[in-house]
Amino acid sequence: MQRRTFLKTSALAAPAVASTSYLSPLHAQQPPPEGLAQKAEQISEKIFGNDGLSIPIATTPKVSPLAKGLDRTMVLGGGGEYYIAWYCGFFHGLLEAGLDMAGLPQMVVGTSAGSYMGSSLLSGHFKRLRTEMDFFGEFPKIFAKLAPTTNPNASQLRAMEINMSATDGSIETRQVIGRAALAADNRLNGSRVEALAALLTGDSKTDWPTPKMFTSSIDCYTGERLIIGQASARKNKIPLAHAVAASSSLPGIVGPTLLGQRYGMDGGMCSNPAHVDVVAGSKRALVITLTDGVTGPILTKIPHPMAQNIKDIESVGTKVKWIVAGAPDGINLTDPRQIQPALRAGYERAKREAAQIKAFWA
Repeated sequence: MQRRTFLKTSALAAPAVASTSYLSPLHAQQPPPEGLAQKAEQISEKIFGNDGLSIPIATTPKVSPLAKGLDRTMVLGGGGEYYIAWYCGFFHGLLEAGLDMAGLPQMVVGTSAGSYMGSSLLSGHFKRLRTEMDFFGEFPKIFAKLAPTTNPNASQLRAMEINMSATDGSIETRQVIGRAALAADNRLNGSRVEALAALLTGDSKTDWPTPKMFTSSIDCYTGERLIIGQASARKNKIPLAHAVAASSSLPGIVGPTLLGQRYGMDGGMCSNPAHVDVVAGSKRALVITLTDGVTGPILTKIPHPMAQNIKDIESVGTKVKWIVAGAPDGINLTDPRQIQPALRAGYERAKREAAQIKAFWA
């Protein structure tokens, strides 16, 4: 009976427990235990700190060790199915103008749609991707079945709305979006998105065939920026097709995708969406993005100060030619019906840009 009385009175008097003799002054003076969040961060760093995938986004202008000493580099930003098709038309037009964009750059950094295009160019599969996009432009319903993005469920809507509620690109914001991405029941997920990437690009599912290709992604758990190249990919057993899939894993729509033992989401989920800082220090960088970061269609509300990103790499000596592809206002960038008009728009733009790109690379 005495024990029951003690437990009952203790429960009812919980606010006053600190003043009882059961918590001595000595105990009260001890420093508080370390927070679990901080401990978790330390554990994550201990386990993943040496995998070579995390490269922090530069907050001040500085030369990238990956680009130091290189002459020509190329950066390809993201923008959904629309932008994959636009790239296909654009690089087809450049090829007709005598510009082999597979051989000219010494390094290509691709994000989302740009990872598809860069890997296809450098692996020798561009014509295949161009033919496939021609086909899907004629038959968008077939592509819609391969990559279903309509009629999202509740968990997908949550991830999509959280992404579109972001107001900054901090690592904390990326962690919140990443958590929602991990919890989304996407129909285009895991092995399905990896298989689609392999189908579209023709890239090997077991290797990283070109040392010039780098893809970007954001770690869903830590919010870290991940840059994957041949060396880090082989160390972590990441096929190029998987890295492409992760780079284009848009929260609530696609993925996330495993990169070694990290789950990655779309590389555009940060304030340097094309990751131009990775080529800082190269002599010349051709940067191609869908928008200028201010106007045009978007896939996230995270602010994208593209002009400042480019000024930063120019300040360390990199000469930049920046091409903004543009897209019609109000379009859905993940709608397969936009493939055919995007192919035409990219091809026509190439005819206007080819001479200037030749002069820039000369």
